[in-house]
Amino acid sequence: MTATASEIEHKARAAKLAARKLSTLSTQVKNAALTALADALLAHADEIIAANAQDLDRAGADGLSAAVIDRLTLTTNRIAAIAKDVRSVALLPDPVGESLEMRTLPNGLMVGKMRVPFGVIGAIYENRPNVTVDIASLCLKAGSATILRGGKEALQSNITLGRVIDDALRSAGVPDGAVQIIESSDRAIVAEMLQLKQYIDLMVPRGGEELIRFVEANATMPVLIGGIGVCHTYVDRDADLAKARDIVVNAKTRRYSICNALDTLIVHADVAPLFLPDVAAALAAKGVELRCDERAYAALDGRPGVVRATDADFGKEFLALVASVKVVDSYDEAVDFIYRYSSGHSDAIVTENYTTAMRFLREVDTAVCYVNASTQFTDGGQFGMGAEIIDATQKFHARGPVGLREICTYKWIVFGTGQVRPA
Repeated sequence: MTATASEIEHKARAAKLAARKLSTLSTQVKNAALTALADALLAHADEIIAANAQDLDRAGADGLSAAVIDRLTLTTNRIAAIAKDVRSVALLPDPVGESLEMRTLPNGLMVGKMRVPFGVIGAIYENRPNVTVDIASLCLKAGSATILRGGKEALQSNITLGRVIDDALRSAGVPDGAVQIIESSDRAIVAEMLQLKQYIDLMVPRGGEELIRFVEANATMPVLIGGIGVCHTYVDRDADLAKARDIVVNAKTRRYSICNALDTLIVHADVAPLFLPDVAAALAAKGVELRCDERAYAALDGRPGVVRATDADFGKEFLALVASVKVVDSYDEAVDFIYRYSSGHSDAIVTENYTTAMRFLREVDTAVCYVNASTQFTDGGQFGMGAEIIDATQKFHARGPVGLREICTYKWIVFGTGQVRPA
């Protein structure tokens, strides 16, 4: 049934009831449900791709960008990868009920923490139908119910995925209401969801800056912020330049439409004359346009795809085959530049100088700091977390890829032997 604004509270109430049962669901049942879901995704791949084709046709007719269409697209290989991630989540240790930091006080009380589910996690997201499965599977393993509201661009894909998820989980004994898919593109639903604090314990927005800021400003429940990626790679004076070239090309071109793709290349002036022509040629072969500051432009003038940068080209998430280039005179200038323009998502240094590398890790205030590696690795699956519900950029309880443990909370637990507090 298509949800209307008046039905959202009904779905949220059902999710709250399901969450109580999910919190005590055995690891065996949860893992069986995830395995059933992975199998169902593969079994229904043709159906899912057919629904996705409807979304792609509408996206083309609406003139959506290549980056949006890439994030929206589901293929046989992508569905297989999603199913693989679901199986990976099933293989991970169950965090629910884990005891933490237990200690015995002088009065004999044993005090510590227990990892427990959040309850109901709401997600509002755009474009990427794989997010529907990622969030549903992670939250199920973490013992939380979910209310998922995807964007209108992926409406048919998400409706079909929702039915596949629901059937698979029910067949494995998961309580009804554990995963709620909102099947309406009415924007009024978003505003209503954000007011349902009595049912939804945590809200996760994934999408463009406009969506994220709207949720942040209007939600009545805690919000886990992330997704906006303005990512830098700094090539230091002590870099291995062949290694740096390969890292930069991968960080920009492997998938340019994702939030951990490189946006700005920073190069130390000492290596710029050698490095910039080499990396520019490699990027040009991949169709990348370079928007260069004056010194970088002087080093690359006349090469294809090289233009002068404007101030707006720095601090910008391109989500396209475009990168800006900045030449600096020192490590400190590079770090100052990152502080000014980074969104706090993923930033990298390429250097063979251990001291410089360790300074970068300590001094750059970003969720994921890299030394001699591509920023494209910022992903829960790549970090051995099975999947992720978001790459968090705020300084909340979780930062960077948010997986199973990060979408749990905790409660204090106390064991006594009859102690009473003195008057």
